[in-house]
Amino acid sequence: MRDQALFDKIDLHLIRVLHTVLTDRSVSRAAIRLGMYQPAVSAALKRLRELSGDPLLVRSGSGMVPTDAGLRMIEPSASILRAAEVLFSDARGFDPQTAESTFRIAASDYLDPIFLPMLVAQIKSQAPMCKIEIHPLSPDSDYHGHLSLGHVDLVIGNWLKPPEDLHMARLFGDEIVSLISLDHPAARRGWDVGTWLAAEHIAPTPMHPGARGIIDQMLDGLNLQRNITARCAHFGLIPDMVASSLLVLTTGRQYCERFTARLPVKIVECPVALPRLMYYQLWHERTHSSSAARWLRDRIKSVAASLRPVQGAGAGSAKLSVIEDKQRDRA
Repeated sequence: MRDQALFDKIDLHLIRVLHTVLTDRSVSRAAIRLGMYQPAVSAALKRLRELSGDPLLVRSGSGMVPTDAGLRMIEPSASILRAAEVLFSDARGFDPQTAESTFRIAASDYLDPIFLPMLVAQIKSQAPMCKIEIHPLSPDSDYHGHLSLGHVDLVIGNWLKPPEDLHMARLFGDEIVSLISLDHPAARRGWDVGTWLAAEHIAPTPMHPGARGIIDQMLDGLNLQRNITARCAHFGLIPDMVASSLLVLTTGRQYCERFTARLPVKIVECPVALPRLMYYQLWHERTHSSSAARWLRDRIKSVAASLRPVQGAGAGSAKLSVIEDKQRDRA
């Protein structure tokens, strides 16, 4: 009887507060994520402490950490929330015109710069009441953890070897080229492998300390190393840096072509034969069967398929192709 009385005091909202507080390890951050006032979250945490007979979250130094009992509650609470999501949203199907879902997407700005704006526009036009959150893929991003805990629904990016433990769909491939200022000597003289490697390169800040970017992983396989003299965590700012310096950006042609009309820059062939960049969307088993998540993945596929090289680009642009979607289902 006591267990039943205890169970009757627990609702789904309380479980969501429990899971968010324990994973964010902060009442204030949990309040922001939940769209609640901080005193309301504190009151819910007090109620949870009374129900469990445990502090659940305690202070440690300048931050907060879950207790042992709190740690044991993270996965069960996540499981309850996943089951509730499937129970109700998939039972009635996903109607984009009436749905009020929140789509959480993690992506880097090294994608085609019009990709995410087009995606947001398409989602808002077809699902006007749905909310969209675009999260960065920063150096400290644990996208595996964020996907498994439901902090994000999917991740969009490029990997030399995509993670094997996630579902995957290919979006498109792109030829690797270099972007340089019109004042760069190579804009007039061209270059060979030696002069390209010795030039001053700019590259994105690694995803985590010691990580190697995709271009450098490819060069490692050829026993080559370029001269990186600048790094920037904000990929969208790099073309402007290139335009006003002698730095070299090496990335996909489609990305570079978005800047040739706006900036005094030029696309030049990369003298090292590198494989194409491959872009993917990745998601967790948690959302694999969700009708809302399937709808989102279809929108992403649609936007990727609509991207074509800009008019008037060089012959190399014809090499850009949209790859047929291919999913790897894992048991």
